[in-house]
Amino acid sequence: MMDTKQSEREKLLDEKHVEIVPHGARRSKRPSSHRNAFLGFAVLATAVLYFTSGPCRHHPHHGPNDEAAQWQSEGWFPSPRGGTVKSWEESYRKAAEMVGKMTLTEKVNVTTGTGWSQGLCVGNTAPAVHVGFPSLCLQDGPLGLRFVDHATAWPAALTVGATFNRELAFRRGAGHGEEARKKGVHVLLGPSMGPLGRMPGGGRNWEGFGTDPYLQGVQAAQTIQGIQSSGVIATAKHFILNEQEHFRQILEWEESPEHAISSNVDDRTMHELYLWPFADSIRAGVASVMCSYNQVNNTYACGNSKTMNGLLKDELGFQGFVQSDWYALRDGVSSILGGLDVVMPGNIVHDDAGYSLFGANLTAAVMNSTIPLERLDDMALRVVAAWYQLSQDDKSKFPEEKPNFSSWTDEKEDFIYRGAGEGERGVVNQYVDVQSDHWKTARQIAVEGTVLVKNSGILPLRRGAFKGKNIGIYGEDAGSEDQEGFPNFCKDRGCNKGSLGSGWGSGAVEYAVFHSPLTELKRSFNSSADDIPNFTAITDNDQTSHIARSASSQDLCFAFINSDAGEGYITDPLIGVAGDRNDLYAQRGGDSVVKTVARNCENTIVVVHAVGPVILEKWIDIPGVKAVVLAHLPGQESGKALAEIIFGDANPSGKLPYTIGKSLKDYGPGAQIMYHPNAEVPQQTFKEGFEVDYRYFDKHDITPRYPFGHGLSYTSFTISSPKLVEHMSKATFPSPRPDMIAPPTIQSTLPPVSEVLFPRNFKKILHYIYPYLSSVSEIFSQHPVSYPKDYFTTRPLSPAGGGEGGNPSLWDVIASLSVAVKNTGDASGAEVAQLYIGFPEVEGVEFPVRVLRGFEKVHLGKGEETKVTFEVRRRDLSYWDVNAQNWRMPTDGRFTLWVGNSSRDRQVEVEF
Repeated sequence: MMDTKQSEREKLLDEKHVEIVPHGARRSKRPSSHRNAFLGFAVLATAVLYFTSGPCRHHPHHGPNDEAAQWQSEGWFPSPRGGTVKSWEESYRKAAEMVGKMTLTEKVNVTTGTGWSQGLCVGNTAPAVHVGFPSLCLQDGPLGLRFVDHATAWPAALTVGATFNRELAFRRGAGHGEEARKKGVHVLLGPSMGPLGRMPGGGRNWEGFGTDPYLQGVQAAQTIQGIQSSGVIATAKHFILNEQEHFRQILEWEESPEHAISSNVDDRTMHELYLWPFADSIRAGVASVMCSYNQVNNTYACGNSKTMNGLLKDELGFQGFVQSDWYALRDGVSSILGGLDVVMPGNIVHDDAGYSLFGANLTAAVMNSTIPLERLDDMALRVVAAWYQLSQDDKSKFPEEKPNFSSWTDEKEDFIYRGAGEGERGVVNQYVDVQSDHWKTARQIAVEGTVLVKNSGILPLRRGAFKGKNIGIYGEDAGSEDQEGFPNFCKDRGCNKGSLGSGWGSGAVEYAVFHSPLTELKRSFNSSADDIPNFTAITDNDQTSHIARSASSQDLCFAFINSDAGEGYITDPLIGVAGDRNDLYAQRGGDSVVKTVARNCENTIVVVHAVGPVILEKWIDIPGVKAVVLAHLPGQESGKALAEIIFGDANPSGKLPYTIGKSLKDYGPGAQIMYHPNAEVPQQTFKEGFEVDYRYFDKHDITPRYPFGHGLSYTSFTISSPKLVEHMSKATFPSPRPDMIAPPTIQSTLPPVSEVLFPRNFKKILHYIYPYLSSVSEIFSQHPVSYPKDYFTTRPLSPAGGGEGGNPSLWDVIASLSVAVKNTGDASGAEVAQLYIGFPEVEGVEFPVRVLRGFEKVHLGKGEETKVTFEVRRRDLSYWDVNAQNWRMPTDGRFTLWVGNSSRDRQVEVEF
């Protein structure tokens, strides 16, 4: 029997025989061979989404390709409505009252970006003037405020991950959010928990917190809570499986195919690895999620109804709004029906100024019932509810003035709408200093995110012990005194020059100040006028013969090296890297610098700044290498933080948020970047499943150079005296999905056509994206609508859902494990106790050898001991059952719990 909804829609379409032709499509500047990839209101996605290697279905754009045929997404409809959890109820009540008073074009305004540089921020929505809803400012990014003056250049998230310190993650988020609010930013485009780091050379791995989903989830949730405590909407990104930069976008590479790469993953891997940190983020109350550029099982992520409707909004109970990554939208109708709520920056590609698949197209699609009016209502409700949820209606926090900075110029005055290049001018930069004392938190993160992996007793150095001694500092990464306060050599930090403080791309920031290692080391050695050593500094990596002669006459040497990467739209000509790294070695001849120094100087300290793991095998065993310090990406406080570690003002406590192998091959076949497309639609199948980073090393018994979680201290610790307490009996499945509250309803009706036309004598801003139509004829055309596959099939609700982050009983504490951590050394310091869990044997089910399921950082004085308790939740003890479509806990056999200071260190072990 035909579904009622299907019957009504088909009748409507038979009567009108209409489809939306993109408003202004004739203005497109794209070659005709590429236009069908964009004009999605005419070309609708028809792929069916499977997370398992299910029945072969042919993608309409693929051509013959077995891989593409095997990996397809299923459709998941209808898009769940927001306002179904208690903690958002009041915000949705207020939002329903406001949205109920909006005109149709105002609803379109709040869901459509105004266009690239058509406003002061990197993303801007238009206001709903009649109801008092403002234009929203959306600004990069996860490391700090991009394109903004007088703001903090924070350590990268990878450095935060290396701290294994929840409190610091929260404080960084709170400071970051406070700066954003004081600059007039409503939506901060971070933090990032995707990519997870499947490939150690991935260009944007440094924007996330590490290669383990538990670590990523905890630190992302803390960051989100910090940002949103300041009243700014945080954005969890990039949803999902955007694990490499090559071919993430069409037309971004010389050999780019017409379609972005498809990341193909099975259902269980999706849940246990890549979706895991997003669940933590949604449970933390994140108010926005950004969908990614790539395809997921051969459907674009920003048009993928299975991931947005099924996983995000139903199973994980997401209450905020889904926004596209910039220019990630590939179609209109199927993306909106598939769960996309906001398009950014509005226009679909950079050279199609003023053309949008939302805007007027969305207005027309709703007016002719291609898009249900209730779907538009939900889109607007989600945006407005997020605004209320963060109390952005509070004028004391968000006054009605525009943002006090411009993303497009450093000049005080300019065009208000820079993208138009004409019209209204005014003050766009007020140069408001929002840094406060945030340098303190930034420096503490840089200190605690520094990992000491080797120390033959040379560290810490003692001030005053080098009077008359010769000290050599080598390598460009040491920076220079000229770099002090001005490290912004290239746009968006898109070149590896000087000392590395961050990666490049939209996640990078301008530095108001930068403390270079060279300057700060010199300053730290000079404890008094009588203790000044003799310094030599050579910061040109090509001067190897000069370095060799110099190093041979030094009593102590520093060798600085680095490895850089970033977002795919930038290629660094200095190192020949296009987004993703070419390999895992040091760049710009760094390994040669270390070998030259260490073979000529018997006391060499190597400092590495990098976006991820660096292979150290070319020099790690040279006798002259006495210490190796991995300082990650420390941001503006780089040199000062390093000096604190080197001289023992701070005891190193950082731990590796990834594994350091002895070769790239050690990480497995799945860790290899695809540098050349393998099909018209490049297919990247995650055949390794959950065997990523330390899980792969463990499964295949590969000895790493340094394991995940490893990090040395200037003192020593022991972990002992385990005590396990069981709080709940094991049960196979979580409690039944609880009922959620009813979402608010709005009594909306389609307005007269006259209300959606441009007002008489309306003065347009050039290239600005409006919701209005120029004529009634734009509502109707002569082509039949093709809805997404499975659109008329209503999917059942997930038993794993029922609350923000999933079924609330997943967070039930099943057991707790307490251990004693003792400082047995001669100095105060901090240790990270890490809990790993091994699953019992289950017939027909593979498990990782061990998985991280807890960590606690404790600061202890000399001889001090404390108790650390880990709470083990149902979620921690469960795996995803693809048949039951739910989390399943093994109830037969025994779990093994280990606690140590790395993934390979197991000082205590218990079973239950």
